[in-house]
Amino acid sequence: QVDVVQSGGGSVQPGGSLRLSCATPGSDFSIYAMGWDRQAPGKQRELVARINSDGSTSYLDSVKGRFTISRDNAKNTAYLQMNSLQSEDTAVYFCSAGRYSGGFYYASGWGQGTQVTVSS
Repeated sequence: QVDVVQSGGGSVQPGGSLRLSCATPGSDFSIYAMGWDRQAPGKQRELVARINSDGSTSYLDSVKGRFTISRDNAKNTAYLQMNSLQSEDTAVYFCSAGRYSGGFYYASGWGQGTQVTVSS
């Protein structure tokens, strides 16, 4: 089990930007893949973006070109930069730290979740 600490989020108008941060204090951050899932009311949780330990990334189709996931191993922190936010991006965002085994991702820890609200 890995401790995952999130920060960032909040409320913004459509077209605005927010940045989420995620850290794994006390753990070897560099070995973990880091990702953000989100869950909107009444909807299933979905994977938004993931960055692997080698820096490779993947994104949900609806956020491609608007969201950027990155990591700074020296700061033990991953970031999700969200630009051109839309009302459909409103959700609770959860960060995870995990590893791959047999091609599947296994989360070792989850953050507490942070609310992102996009509204005029």
